[in-house]
Order: sequence, then C-alpha cells, then structure tokens
Amino acid sequence: MGIDLKLEPFEFEGLLNKRPLILAGPCSAESEEQVMETARQLKQYGIKIFRAGIWKPRTRPNSFEGVGSKGLTWLRHVKEELGMYTSTEVANVKHVYDALKAGVDILWLGARTTANPFAVQEIADALHGVDIPVMVKNPVNPDPELWIGALERLNNTGITKLAAIHRGFSIYGKSFYRNHPQWQIPIELKRRIPGLPIITDPSHICGNRELLFEISQKAMDLNFEGLIIETHIDPDNAWSDAQQQITPQVLNDLLNSLVLRSENVESAVLMTTLEELRGEIDKFDDQLMKILECRMSISRKIGEHKKQNNITILQTSRWDELLRRRIEEGERKGLGEEFIVKLFRAIHQESINHQTKVMNSKDVDLDSKIAYPTEIL
Repeated sequence: MGIDLKLEPFEFEGLLNKRPLILAGPCSAESEEQVMETARQLKQYGIKIFRAGIWKPRTRPNSFEGVGSKGLTWLRHVKEELGMYTSTEVANVKHVYDALKAGVDILWLGARTTANPFAVQEIADALHGVDIPVMVKNPVNPDPELWIGALERLNNTGITKLAAIHRGFSIYGKSFYRNHPQWQIPIELKRRIPGLPIITDPSHICGNRELLFEISQKAMDLNFEGLIIETHIDPDNAWSDAQQQITPQVLNDLLNSLVLRSENVESAVLMTTLEELRGEIDKFDDQLMKILECRMSISRKIGEHKKQNNITILQTSRWDELLRRRIEEGERKGLGEEFIVKLFRAIHQESINHQTKVMNSKDVDLDSKIAYPTEIL
C-alpha cells in the first residue's frame, strides 16, 4: 500500500537530475583547517554538497562526540568561501536551532534519532514553517514502519523536501558488514513512496573503505538517487570511524568507476525478451505459492498429531537438521547461505503459526486430505 506524502524535488542546481547526487565530507568536523582543506579538495572534483558531523552520538561515554556548535562556523566558511552547500546531523531541538542559525542547507536525522518517535516529533515541530531539505536515516533496527513514521512526522509539519538515507541495519550475530544493508527494506520504501529519493550511505554499511565500491555500485544498480560518503584529508588519523573514510581523490576514483545504467527500456526487442522471461518467472512464482500451500497443509496435519499426543510444536533438533541440509543443498545449487537461511526461517515460522492455530483449536481432523497441485506431482 502506497504512502501519500506531499513531496517537492529534493535537489540543488538540478543535481538530482545528474544522478548520483553526492554528499561528501568527514565523519566529524575536527578543526577548521581539516574542514576547509577537505572541502577544497572535494570542490576540485566537482562535489557540491559538503557533509560533516558536528554532534556525534556515540554508543559509549567518554568517546569523541563532536566539536559541538563551534564547528558550525567552519561549515559557514565552507559555504561562503567555496560556494558549496552544507549538511549536518541534528539530534535534538537545540541542534536544529543552531544549525538553522548558521545557515546549514540540509539537515539529516541519524539512525538512533529515527528510532525515537518522540525525538523525531520534537525536531519536526521545531522545523514547522521552515523550508529546508531534510534527510532521514533508517532506524538502527530493521523496522520500515519506524522509518516511514519519521518521514510522515516531518511531512505533517510542512517539510516537503525529504529524502531517505539507507545506512544499513544492526543484526544479531556476525555480519560481513558493519550494518547489514538489507536491500529489501529500502526497496520496499521505494515501492511505497515512489517519489522519495533514497541516498545510500556505504560508509556506515561497510565500516571498511575496501567495500565501498561494491555497495555504491549496488545502490546505483537499484536506481537509488545518490550516495553520502565519508571523506577525510587524512582518513587513517580521523578522530572517528577512521576505517570507513577515504580521501577526496579516492572518492573521485570510486565515482568515476561506477557504472550508471538506465531505468528505461528503449529497445522493442529487449522489452519483448524481458516480458517473456518475466512471464516464466510468474509461472514459477505461481508454482511456489501452490507448493507452499501444500507444505502448510502438511504442517497443520503434523500439528494435529502433536495435539493428539500432547507434543510441543518446536522440535529443535529437527529444525537444526532441516536447516543444515537445506544450506548444503542450496550451496550445490548456487544459492547463497544467507538467502536459504532467511527463506527457510520464514517458512518454518509460518509452519509454527499454522500448528499454533491447530493446537489451540477445539476440533482436530486427522483424516483431511492434502491437495497437491498437478504441476508438482
């Protein structure tokens, strides 16, 4: 179901029409010299929007939490001396007032702020009547409704120049990334709010400069509108998030290496081929739905037997063995382990849901038959 937001173009000098829109600058503003030199080098490579953290929310106390409001003077100098647009993160009402007073051009809400509806509402109220672009990072946890809710709160108070920043999500356990991209969530956001620009933050997704190109290219392949990349004149000695920052020159090399593809299909022959292939996919999807219907029917049957014999729904050893075998089979068939785990966890949970209904129902029908689709017999 679509979300109806009142949106105006989020762009400066038509930059959004020259995809990708790029915002670059250091994770943290550390000194006026560092800010100005980074901005000068970025401008040489054609970057027009400068980003820098003035206030840095940190997980643990006694960490560097930004230089504070004095750094806004440095952003003003970037704007006045170099003619660049400036952007920074705000986490409370005071940040908003200070940033607006300093003439910051773009504000963004961080992941921790987005996860707090009270904080978002206070910031939205502080911005009432202000015509300024605002970007909203996804919440730390993979909850698209929180993300959408933050955008709605801002929009309800009159902010119409909105963009979403995809910076990845925290997950339990080990991950290849600092914050797992979980591409399906920004894709779903794009589906529900088609006119909303999505800016991917590969720096926070990767946590490692070596992975930045891969994530940046994936964002472009998904037709996202832009990238926000942490850039520092001396990344190895940065005061925060040193491993994920790159120099302006490296940023320029990365951007020049990106392959930008068109969303539109102009060839009639190609369109016909794509439609034929998509038709084949639709057939397989129909078969998958029928197979899942049969599988859940069997799960209900199992639930009936468990109820009759007073056995718990969850059988951990059986589930562990099933998942292990499916991962091994998936590997042989060229399917990634992460995909297999997500797929069968979802199927397993749905089976539990069906068995739970059976276990809590009054009637048990052990004689019901299972209708298998002819396509799989």
